[in-house]
Amino acid sequence: MSKIDFYQETLTQEQLASPHILLKVLQSVRHAVVRDGSAIFEQWRSLIERKAFIPSSINLAYYLAFRRHDMREIQLSLIPWGLSSLGQIEARVLPNLDGVIATLGALCGQDPTLLPKHPPLRAFFEGDRLLKSHTDEVFGHADESRQVRIMVTLPTTAATDFELILDLIKRGTDCFRINCAHDTQTEWQAMINHIREAEKVLGKTCKILMDLGGPKIRLNHVLLPNSKKRIHQGDGLLLTRNEPETPDEMYFQASCTLPEIFDQLTIGETVWIDDGHIGATVEELMPEGALLRINHARSKGEKLKDDKGINFPDTTLDLNPLTEKDRQDLDFVATHADLIGYSFVQKANDIEILQWELKNRLGKDWQKVAIIAKIETPTAVKNLPELIIHGAGKQPFGVMIARGDLAVEIGYQRLAEIQEEILWLCQAAHVPVIWATQVLENLVKNSIPSRAEMTDAAMAERAECVMLNKGKFVGEAVTTLDGVLSRMEAHQSKKTPQLRALHSW
Repeated sequence: MSKIDFYQETLTQEQLASPHILLKVLQSVRHAVVRDGSAIFEQWRSLIERKAFIPSSINLAYYLAFRRHDMREIQLSLIPWGLSSLGQIEARVLPNLDGVIATLGALCGQDPTLLPKHPPLRAFFEGDRLLKSHTDEVFGHADESRQVRIMVTLPTTAATDFELILDLIKRGTDCFRINCAHDTQTEWQAMINHIREAEKVLGKTCKILMDLGGPKIRLNHVLLPNSKKRIHQGDGLLLTRNEPETPDEMYFQASCTLPEIFDQLTIGETVWIDDGHIGATVEELMPEGALLRINHARSKGEKLKDDKGINFPDTTLDLNPLTEKDRQDLDFVATHADLIGYSFVQKANDIEILQWELKNRLGKDWQKVAIIAKIETPTAVKNLPELIIHGAGKQPFGVMIARGDLAVEIGYQRLAEIQEEILWLCQAAHVPVIWATQVLENLVKNSIPSRAEMTDAAMAERAECVMLNKGKFVGEAVTTLDGVLSRMEAHQSKKTPQLRALHSW
């Protein structure tokens, strides 16, 4: 048991009300953070080639060491002394700790030589400066009116509609996303040409993110029983390695786009289909595939269609995040994209695989391209510190909270919690975050936002970039999001209220 844990388990809230006891506890906290954080950083040191990222990696190591311990009682005990700044410690771990300890020591009349020096003012804002610098590396410089960037996913029609792109930039779009799971290099090149032409017309720079498709597992060749049009709870779905040839009287059938997953499944594991609309468990494994028993569907049933995604949240899938198509696409993407979206990245080695591919295509310029790691699985969440170190330690790097697959993989009830933890960890590493999936979805598709969507868009201000998907009313959504983010920036920065004057009363 560490000394910190001993203090927390044996001291009552009344005892922690004593500034002298609280000072001793915080000094022990600092000692443990420096000791454990330094050990973590030493494991990373050889992986970090960019000197500019060393201060950020040290702060990340300190943050991981700090958050190993439950600090709630200590945080509550600091509030009466006006020293509750540990709640905003992410970007500046040691300066915040030293500032609190030095001030508390002064209140206790402690000999200053026995305390850490109170950090200079610039130390409290160095983390914010580094985050801004790393964000500018990835997304380019922001307009003065708004720091949070807006990214828009382009539809196929953008290849033939220059005015669409021009209008989106005029409304406030800072970055465009091209999804390589759709269209071809011909359409991608046309979209890029339109973006570059619009930049010249408007005198504004827009970054281009090209998103590799990755090993997305989908249904294929769906065959329905002769007597059923919808799948219901209790029905069986035979998921096969090869295309089913004839309908079955009892079971729905479909092949799987990645048949190697069958070798990694276990009976009883959960399967979700179509973004969680259909739930099932693995009932039987057989040479031709797996029999799934449906246990979640609406009472009227669900339509089973080709190309619907499949998630296996209970299964640790060992899949190469770069498919053969991704490698072919990289020949184009590496030389045209400012940012590369990396789908289903899960392990540090996955980052190295993409970096190796970039080196082969770009030579000495490979580190100029930014990697955006899409966090979509529990394994990726668990390995996020290592993903950051392997990525940001060598080139511009960002993280996308891909809330669609992530929600299905970890469970919807945990999405908000995990989303917050990702934001905190990335802030500690001074790494920019993209808040993605279904932002203002109803507005984008139907011209009217839901109340919950507007709140979600406002909370997205805590990320460095917010992504909108394609839709008929995406232009109106950009205008709305631009206004929401601009107003929220005046009220909130990450977890810290700005205390702008209120004019509602």
